Amino acid sequence: MKKTVVYLMLVFVLVLSACSKNEEDNANQGSVNDGETSNEFGSIDHGVDENKVGFNLSGGEIEEAADVPAEEKTALMEAFDTYIHAFNAQDVDEYMRTLSKNPQSFSIDEERTYIEGVFGEYEISRDAKDVTIVKYDADKGEAQVFSNLDTTLKQKSSGLETNRTGRQVTVFTKEDGNWKVTSVYYMEDQPSGEAK
Repeated sequence: MKKTVVYLMLVFVLVLSACSKNEEDNANQGSVNDGETSNEFGSIDHGVDENKVGFNLSGGEIEEAADVPAEEKTALMEAFDTYIHAFNAQDVDEYMRTLSKNPQSFSIDEERTYIEGVFGEYEISRDAKDVTIVKYDADKGEAQVFSNLDTTLKQKSSGLETNRTGRQVTVFTKEDGNWKVTSVYYMEDQPSGEAK
């Protein structure tokens, strides 16, 4: 039972992210004492580099970027909603259309193969709250969207269900006039009362 829960937690973390290839930042993660799931599949970068992500996931107040034009804010929020909706609907093609053609931290082909497998094995639902654009750079055509996520993961074969909460920064880049996901950084909340 414990192995199944650990496996589900690992799958959960993998599902919530695009594939990360930055091994240097992963050197001290996934250990028994740091409270994070191992990155053995390399699909998420828990060691959030604030030079890459303009927001600290470890807590603090969420401040909306002040320089976002109204039309870009609307377009970014719609892109984020489509990304979440495609994931919740387990629509692989729609989900893949939300991703950048030139992602920063994952491979398009590997992501498709991975997500097809996960959607085949699990029922997954994510509820995004406090969705806020925390960084916007018109010159680079890049934006970062923060959200608190409540996720339910249910294994189809066993019915085993896991619920998790965490914080995510979804990095978008503008391609052909549309906002696309180029990388995702996620930090899971520690359950209250859990030893650290």
